Amino acid sequence: MNRTESRTDPTAGGAARPRHPPAAEQCAPHDPDAARARGLRRLLREERRLEGLASIFKAMSTRLRLRILLAVREGETCVCDLAEAVDSEVSAVSHHLRLLRTMRLVTARRDGKRVYYSLTDDHVRALLDQGLEHVLR
Repeated sequence: MNRTESRTDPTAGGAARPRHPPAAEQCAPHDPDAARARGLRRLLREERRLEGLASIFKAMSTRLRLRILLAVREGETCVCDLAEAVDSEVSAVSHHLRLLRTMRLVTARRDGKRVYYSLTDDHVRALLDQGLEHVLR
């Protein structure tokens, strides 16, 4: 059957049926709130904010990075302990921590040869806490 042909309804004695739903199933036209729509368009045009938010969620989009963030959420932790906790190589954890630092999700503090990581601020903790709460509901 090509796009221009109608489907046949076997219960209607071979009569062609329309390709679109009956009028009762279609959305009724509505009168949009113009002021609300303008406000939403203005908000969605703020590309820097949207790009920044997308980047944060992208940085948090892998299991290993989330495991690292959840471990660091418990308190300042060195790379070696993080690698052990998340069952990964130190080099892999360091690589992910570098990205998380670039995205300002974690901060680093050096003490001799060791580097300790912690969440940057309570905003990051809130993102993690709310995400976990949402998943557990």
